[in-house]
Amino acid sequence: MQVRYSYLKQQFDNCEDLWEELKRFVPTGDFTLGKPLTEFENGFAKLIGTKYAIGVNSGTDAIKLSLKALGVGFGDEVITTANTFVATVGAIAELGAIPVFVDCDDTFCMNVDLVENAITKKTKAIVPVHFTGYMTDMRKLMPIAKKYNLPVVEDSCQSILGAIENKKAGTWGNTGAFSLHPLKNLNVWSDGGVIVTDDDDLAKTLRLLRNHGLIDRDNVEILGCNSRLDTIQAVVGNWLIPRAVDISNKRIENANYYDKNLSTIPQITIPPRPKDFRIVYHLYIVFAEKRDELLEYCVKKGIEAKVHYPIPIYRQRALASYGYKEGDFPVTDAHTKKIITFPCDQHLSKEEMDYVVSTVKEFYSKGE
Repeated sequence: MQVRYSYLKQQFDNCEDLWEELKRFVPTGDFTLGKPLTEFENGFAKLIGTKYAIGVNSGTDAIKLSLKALGVGFGDEVITTANTFVATVGAIAELGAIPVFVDCDDTFCMNVDLVENAITKKTKAIVPVHFTGYMTDMRKLMPIAKKYNLPVVEDSCQSILGAIENKKAGTWGNTGAFSLHPLKNLNVWSDGGVIVTDDDDLAKTLRLLRNHGLIDRDNVEILGCNSRLDTIQAVVGNWLIPRAVDISNKRIENANYYDKNLSTIPQITIPPRPKDFRIVYHLYIVFAEKRDELLEYCVKKGIEAKVHYPIPIYRQRALASYGYKEGDFPVTDAHTKKIITFPCDQHLSKEEMDYVVSTVKEFYSKGE
């Protein structure tokens, strides 16, 4: 590929200082809930601006354990968006709860104007998804949640350091759930996740839930599970936290460059960019005419473009039992036919981005 999607080779190509940290750590044998994990949790909480951060083994578990700690269980309804990765829905379903979808808008996030109509007597929580690096409009959502006394778990897995009016993703609801998957903006070398909260009692419960409910080696307070963030991954996380702001800033810079140049192409539509939103571009997505043909052309030309996602989660076979059908969420359905994702990571060169733009122009000029 001339313009690759995964940037991990570039990110860890020059990390001798990280290797030295790992060499110092391994002989300690402090692999489970060790000192570097505590350091990472403190650093992550400071980065996001919350009182607590609890390391868990994935972003999926960050959502699931948050809901469990808030009392969501079998038969409860949880409102979320029809446009998300399967992990959001999987976390809800693992608790025996029922995902209730609402449509998105052109920011790819939940259309908050539709939420109130989805609330029933069975609704026990709301999970807004800050998809692609945008944020759900939490200014409008939180008053609705308060009106109906519904807890909010922010799926912030794709929006670390995203913000609305300088208030960061993960700090609006009862908890914020983050992913440290290798291709996230702040990543580790395996799966990993973090829950943030300002609630003392929730933090205590979440620390118990992630570690079998153990108060100490011999006493089990509640029934939990094994969802600890590996301490060795925390060492990697500690190496990257000081770089997190610069990573986001570079992605924003790249996205702005794309916007400026792709907006000159009539067949490309740039999504809305609200001025009071800090969009951190885990994914850079635009709307494109003849999307499938453009995608094929880009791949043929060595650009690793993608679609997130060609089949929306509510129409996946695994969710057939919920009874949704195509057309139930028309904006989400329309997006599946028009969206295309281009590489936008912090390691892209201007030459690579120019090649993406020129290839898109070439495609439409040829009338492919």
